[in-house]
Amino acid sequence: MSQTYDVKPASASPRADSRQLARLLAVAAAFGLSALAMPALAQNNTSVLVVAGPRTPESLDQEYPPTEASHEARRNVFERLLTYEMKSGENGVTVEDFGKLKGALAESWETSPDKTSITFHLRSGVKSYAGNTLTADDVMWTFQRGWNLKATFRWYMTQVLKISDFDAAFKKIDDHTVKVTLPGPSPLIERIWVNNDLGIIDSVEIKKHITSDDQWGSRWLAGHSASFAPYQVTKYSPGQEVVYESNKNYYRGAPKLTRIVFREMPTSANRLAALQAGAVDVAEWLAPREQATLEKMPGVKVWKVYGNYIQRVEMNNSVAPFDNEKVRQALNYAVPREQILKSVFYGTARPTKSPVSEIYPAYTDQYFHYTEDLDRARALLKEAGFEKGFKTQLGYPTGDQTEEELAIILKTAFSKIGVDVELQKLPASTLVERYSKGTMPMYFFRDMAIVPDAAYVTNLWLNSASLINYSHYKNAEVDKLINDSLSMTDEAKRKVSMERVQQLVMGEAPWVFLINPGYQLATRANIKGYSWNTTNGNTWYDFSKN
Repeated sequence: MSQTYDVKPASASPRADSRQLARLLAVAAAFGLSALAMPALAQNNTSVLVVAGPRTPESLDQEYPPTEASHEARRNVFERLLTYEMKSGENGVTVEDFGKLKGALAESWETSPDKTSITFHLRSGVKSYAGNTLTADDVMWTFQRGWNLKATFRWYMTQVLKISDFDAAFKKIDDHTVKVTLPGPSPLIERIWVNNDLGIIDSVEIKKHITSDDQWGSRWLAGHSASFAPYQVTKYSPGQEVVYESNKNYYRGAPKLTRIVFREMPTSANRLAALQAGAVDVAEWLAPREQATLEKMPGVKVWKVYGNYIQRVEMNNSVAPFDNEKVRQALNYAVPREQILKSVFYGTARPTKSPVSEIYPAYTDQYFHYTEDLDRARALLKEAGFEKGFKTQLGYPTGDQTEEELAIILKTAFSKIGVDVELQKLPASTLVERYSKGTMPMYFFRDMAIVPDAAYVTNLWLNSASLINYSHYKNAEVDKLINDSLSMTDEAKRKVSMERVQQLVMGEAPWVFLINPGYQLATRANIKGYSWNTTNGNTWYDFSKN
């Protein structure tokens, strides 16, 4: 059963008060404080921000596989070559303007007309937290490290930019100039360098921590940071706390907040209680019903943006019965989306109508036809040879209250067309292992492809050659359209190709398309400056505290 939390004001019943007091005492224990001292922690210092989140980052190294927690850390402790301009968005939130790139560590850049090379001119006088000055050597060392570790950086270079020869691709021109040359044109030759995963490392600092058996400093970077970003991690205690100290040398000006204290607090109800009590300034990833409760209360604010999330149920298209597109279509027609929007997300979500985020260029919803229609769903199952239905499993992670509620709703909905779903509640690591090995027939999946480009997005999840196409969807025309679009620089033609991909994918329904849950952040009312980016991680440099 789903667990709900009914947080009432002071006039509520004694039983409700005792529950809330218990949560506050639990929060106090987590912080190592007395309950009476808790509000002072967050409220008395306008230069310190205290944050409660579900988990600390698994690693600070940008070569570690990205997660939501690690993306947020990277955004604050690594500075990239390029970034996006910001613009006003919905609900007072500033958002990235995908049409306007600007320099970050690169003050300027030139791209060849044929989109085969880009030359970066680095800013002068940029200093790291350690006081070292940025040079082309830092950029080249970062590139060399990423290439040799054969992880995140190398994936972007080989799979997106199609680079196969490091020495041919990366050149130091002088102390402030670096050139990257591709074997062929790429429409992403500029935008790729905005990614959180491609920050520049302070090579002078990291070389102090290199050992004979760790020539790229991976052990040290797992728990430390060395870059030219606004913050440096000074304490990293996985499972407990991360402390960020401001870089007074930061080239855009010293951050307004001198310290960020991030506390791991796995239970959403405890994060809610801590925010209400003033023990923390920011509570990340509260459940939708908790956010709805907060919106009615004084002293707090819930920031909202729809963003780029796509939440879905993926089906293993390579095994029966999900190798039959009529079965997959039937499940899509059985989803009670309006019920989900109202009872689970309290109006903060919208239906997902494409494999591409609704805010990304080339998105179209014209091929979404899956309104709830049980008769149509039953007819499709009959045509597929499953008139009497079938049994299957649906996996979701332990500790995710929202996905548990979704799972229960879908189990009931699918039973109405004869599909008997056994819910599999598993530790996240076990769930990932099972669906990556193809042994979980259906499972929840939420993605936030961080490059705002339809070809990039579909290449990740729908290209049959992709290692993370866990649904095992395969369509030769889709593969060709995606691959061609990754080297095509005519945006009008790319748009046509990507619309065709969306048409094919929505027709063949490799996933059960659910919702865009959006991103919401709960803060105390005196917190200003929330901004949104495609990683959905908070940018502490933009925040201030009155």
